[in-house]
Amino acid sequence: MLDDIADQPGDKPFESVEEVINRFGEHGYIADRRLATTVYLQSRLDKPLLLEGPAGVGKTELAKTLAEATGRKLLRLQCYEGQDESKALYEWDYGKQLLYTQMLRDKIGEIIADAPDLSTAIDRIGEQDSLFFSDRFLAARPLLEAIRGDEPAVLLVDEVDRADEALEAVLLECLAEFQVSVPEVGTYTATTPPYVVLTSNNTRDLSAALKRRCLHLFLDYPDHDRELEIVRSKHTGLPENLAEQLVSVVRQLRALKLRKAPSISETIDWARTLAVLGADELGSEVLAETVNVVVKYERDLHQALDVIGHMADPNRDIPHQLPTHGHGHGHGHDHDHGEVDGREVRAAKDAPGRHDDSYYGAPGSGGSGRRPTGGQGHRSFSAATRRKS
Repeated sequence: MLDDIADQPGDKPFESVEEVINRFGEHGYIADRRLATTVYLQSRLDKPLLLEGPAGVGKTELAKTLAEATGRKLLRLQCYEGQDESKALYEWDYGKQLLYTQMLRDKIGEIIADAPDLSTAIDRIGEQDSLFFSDRFLAARPLLEAIRGDEPAVLLVDEVDRADEALEAVLLECLAEFQVSVPEVGTYTATTPPYVVLTSNNTRDLSAALKRRCLHLFLDYPDHDRELEIVRSKHTGLPENLAEQLVSVVRQLRALKLRKAPSISETIDWARTLAVLGADELGSEVLAETVNVVVKYERDLHQALDVIGHMADPNRDIPHQLPTHGHGHGHGHDHDHGEVDGREVRAAKDAPGRHDDSYYGAPGSGGSGRRPTGGQGHRSFSAATRRKS
């Protein structure tokens, strides 16, 4: 079957997994071997690819890079609650139909001029239906355009978990057979199957039927070294030593119980922000002034500010009395706590199991499923606290 996949004009298929890594790298996307293998299989097997994981880990960017690396046209369907199939498949251009009807009014008059009665006139007009329900008046939306288009395409179905389950049913025919049925016209079948990439932030479980039709890949936040490599590749202007410190700070922020953990793109934005400000060190002051680049909720901001000073210098001696957390001891008496070594505080923060299972990405937590054991799809909170010697 693989030998039957012919090169199309403007289409540059991958010849190996290594070529996926190299070509993605040329377009600024750092892919590990596991991800590259999945993309290679997708291109060779003509199977849709379902990417699941938290927001901001590069799922949408992967589809964009796939289009750039293969020279294919990118078609994007952004899903949302209440979306109906007409916004995904096609709809009739009623305005254009009405305009043509007005323009051809005289011609229609000639057709029914000698009709003996109203029924005959209606029958004669009805015989012209095929003229007004044809490709000329069909407004193709992303799904239909990807199927019937002559140009090879990458179809991105973004945030499919936000769409209603009814839209999933519409997708099944498209994903299984690469065809779309239009009752008034017929069935369109792709001559060049598109590369289909579906993304999900796991806000709800997708149907088993949809998953069965797809290759599956869970993308999680990368490890420290890979995220640093991503920041380097974006040429943010931040010095190497500060970029390494910043990645460590971001990974520690992700270990907090935040409503929205900082994404990879926000790490890059923070690096660019610090470069524009001319930061020559990552002290607590400059981090506190700019942390809103990656922390977008007030509750999260308070958590980040409470600990950001210790992130900037985890080995310093710090007072036991930390900035207010909005609660007291409640003992009704005073304690002379003295001071605690910052390294002990850091070690306590690194202790396994310090979080319960309710945060996003916790092993066994609901809504995220099993996590891979390593690679680009692995979140390792313990790795977030490692410091290079």
